[in-house]
Amino acid sequence: MKLVLLLSVFVLFLNCEDKQSKKKINPEKEITTVAKEEGLTGDEDTTDITNRAFPKLNSKNAMEFFLQYDKVHKENKVRLTTDFGTIDILLFNETKFHRSNFIFLTKQKYFNGTQFYRVIDNFMVQAGNSDDRKTSNKRTYIGKYLLPPDTKRGFKHDRGVVSMPSSDIDNPHKLASPYEFFIVQQQGGAHFLDGDYTIFGKVTSGMDVVDKIAAVETDDADWPLRNVYIRKVEIVE
Repeated sequence: MKLVLLLSVFVLFLNCEDKQSKKKINPEKEITTVAKEEGLTGDEDTTDITNRAFPKLNSKNAMEFFLQYDKVHKENKVRLTTDFGTIDILLFNETKFHRSNFIFLTKQKYFNGTQFYRVIDNFMVQAGNSDDRKTSNKRTYIGKYLLPPDTKRGFKHDRGVVSMPSSDIDNPHKLASPYEFFIVQQQGGAHFLDGDYTIFGKVTSGMDVVDKIAAVETDDADWPLRNVYIRKVEIVE
């Protein structure tokens, strides 16, 4: 009798443990940087890391993920610390997927250590990429996805706006590359871009820093001869 009772308790324990292991992560929970960024800044391959705090994003799940993320994460002010000073940016609530994406990547510390890799004086400065393997590892961990354009909110590519470039792959619908962004530096704006790229924020302080970055010497591919780093991006509120 005692043996039967012990076996019953043991089976019950296994069933409870199995149910716990099958619980899904709630996409609306506060998502923080995975323990010590779990390889996000290291040189190791991050594709096999388990116990994730968020799903690996792809073209099928990204929109739903950011739709849920938007319901919880309402921050819309960020500060970029660069080699030339700080740039404060207000993210627009109207472009919620793009705002949520930027906040999410900021919380994952994706932008830290990336660069202004394309600079054209009196036009724009583009950032969010790097030739460092750490950046590639971060992207591998977070996932490969694109965001749809959201260009009918009435925003124009005026000087100081923050916009999202389209992916350079075969991309007739101009889907946005979520890891990168550009700031219009051109006096009078760059309105020929209107309707093609999603504007999702504007610089509220630090256009003098943008001008300094735009003035650096570049090679024939518009890459600065001396790397211009984003040291960190942090949420102001």
